[in-house]
Amino acid sequence: MSTVADKLAKKSTHKTPAKQVRLRLVYIDFWSAVKLSFLVAVALAIVTVVSYFLIYLVVSATLLSKLDEFFTSFTDGGATLSQYIGLPQVMAFAAIVAILNLVVVTVLGAVMAGIYNLAVKVTGGLLVGFTSN
Repeated sequence: MSTVADKLAKKSTHKTPAKQVRLRLVYIDFWSAVKLSFLVAVALAIVTVVSYFLIYLVVSATLLSKLDEFFTSFTDGGATLSQYIGLPQVMAFAAIVAILNLVVVTVLGAVMAGIYNLAVKVTGGLLVGFTSN
């Protein structure tokens, strides 16, 4: 007597031929592109802020005292570099850069979707092939 497991084992050994499908990408939804580019920009902003923080930690641990002495020699001891370059200043600059990148990347994603949608009217779209393996 044959069990269900035997029948499933016989089915899994049978190879089905790979089916190929060719599709044409003729439209990118504008709001989907904006949402996706915004999420990419948020990830890029987080990476920017964290990298600025880590770079500041490395520079302050290794080079800041030497650069401070070099800067003090030019100003006759009146000003130090650490007065102008501190963690709050670096993080404020990182936040400004991250916010500007957020806006720019989001707008670029929207513009690229619009340009692609206009180019599709001329070229007919991007031909993409898929296979089922």
